Amino acid sequence: MRTAQVTRNTLETQISVSINLDGTGKASFATGVPFLEHMLDQIARHGLIDIEIQAKGDLHIDAHHTVEDIGITLGQAFAKAIGDKKGIRRYGHAYVPLDEALSRVVLDLSGRPGLVFNVDFVRGSIGAFEVDLVHEFFQGFINHALVTLHIDNLAGCNAHHQAETVFKAFGRALRMAVEADPRMAGVMPSTKGTL
Repeated sequence: MRTAQVTRNTLETQISVSINLDGTGKASFATGVPFLEHMLDQIARHGLIDIEIQAKGDLHIDAHHTVEDIGITLGQAFAKAIGDKKGIRRYGHAYVPLDEALSRVVLDLSGRPGLVFNVDFVRGSIGAFEVDLVHEFFQGFINHALVTLHIDNLAGCNAHHQAETVFKAFGRALRMAVEADPRMAGVMPSTKGTL
C-alpha cells in the first residue's frame, strides 16, 4: 500500500496528514476551515484516496496560513507515498461539470513543480472562505508533491460550483495518474529513467 504520514509544525500552523493512495475515498478532517474540508473531501472521494488531516492554525488572523500549509503538508505526504513512480500512468486528466460550471484539470507526476491556474471566480469569497486560497492550496501542493498541474475553469457563474468542479477534477486526474499501468509494470514512465 502506498501510504505516508507527515507532520509539519511552524509558528503559524501545526498539521498532521495521513494518506493512502490505494484507498477507497475515506476522509477525516479537523482543520477549522469547513469549506476547505468540503473540497478536500472531493479529492478523497473522486480520487479514491484515503486522507486524514488534523490542523491547528492562526485562524484568528485568517485562513491563509492554514490552507497553504495544508497544501504543503498534503504535497509532502503525496511525494512520500507515491515512491519511485515505477509502473504508474504518470499523467492524468479530467473534465468535471456541476450544473453550469465546468473545469478541466491535467497533471503530470513529473518531479517538477509547475502550476497554471486559470480560474476567474465570480466573487471574492464563498461564505467566509476567500477564493484566492484555492490557488494557495494548489501552489503549496505542487511545490512539495513535485507535480505539474494545469487547472482551467471553463464555465461557471457560481463560485461554489467553480471551486467544487476544480477539486473534483483534480481528484479524478490524480486517481488516473497514480494508477498502475499493467503494460508499464516495473518500468519508469520516462525516457530519462527517473522522475
